[in-house]
Amino acid sequence: MIGGARRRVTVDTWLQLDDALLIDPETVRFGPSPDETPTPRAAQALGDAVDVWSIDLAPDDATVARCRARLSVDEIAKVDRFHFDRDRRRATVARGALRVLLGGYLDRAPEALRFVYGPQGKPFLAGAGGQADPDAPSFNVSHSEDRALIAVTRAVSARLDAIGVGVDVERVRAMPDGLDIAEHFFAAGERATLRQVLTAAPSAQQAVVGSATFFRCWTRKEAYLKATGKGLSLPLDRFEVSLVPGTPARMRALDGDVEAARDWTLVHLALDREHLGALALPRAAIGAVRGWQLAPERLR
Repeated sequence: MIGGARRRVTVDTWLQLDDALLIDPETVRFGPSPDETPTPRAAQALGDAVDVWSIDLAPDDATVARCRARLSVDEIAKVDRFHFDRDRRRATVARGALRVLLGGYLDRAPEALRFVYGPQGKPFLAGAGGQADPDAPSFNVSHSEDRALIAVTRAVSARLDAIGVGVDVERVRAMPDGLDIAEHFFAAGERATLRQVLTAAPSAQQAVVGSATFFRCWTRKEAYLKATGKGLSLPLDRFEVSLVPGTPARMRALDGDVEAARDWTLVHLALDREHLGALALPRAAIGAVRGWQLAPERLR
């Protein structure tokens, strides 16, 4: 999530998107995994593909307990800092699911995995000597309310100093202050596009159209920031993404440079009628993008 903007959201009215606002060209949708969870064979088959997993963060108590049992001492301490129980449960399941998925790809017990962290807190799998393992899959995690996304790939390096993969998900909600947030955080072209989309929408549809447009921009920006590993140290108005519903996800400019933007791939992710997501990684790295739903029972 974009921290500064997130604090400005004051209304949580959830919206349902129809296909016209949910699906863009080249959209990746999610279905059941044929093997339920990844295996070492799946890891070898990744190649330059990206697997994006959708996880329900509101399972039963037994599943939450099993996920917690897989976490390290420092992960448990981090989870327990959340004030509300629902947030502790969500964080526990997200981290437990990450361990289950990576353990499946690597044929290792989920609780045996160790992580190291980059300057902005981005996690990497640890190898010998406690350093980031450059031969491990690269991954990224995002969650919003009761939904998480985990992206896994071998298409980019897992070194701390390398450009990686970034993913973001948001539950779509009414954004009465969306234009105000855009004026403070988005690039000039994005602000102009958002105003045009709102002006063209019928008055009865402005709330849902505006939110679908706003969150396309938001998730694509956040996915790019996470892929670069720079976080909010990179101002959001320094790069521009596409955001009009019904058009392909694209990086439009980086510091005003259209050619540099072509070095990046953005992918629109449609989880369900309440969530939108985005994937970002260098264009030269990407192959197929596959969307999977992780069965809740696989976390037990």
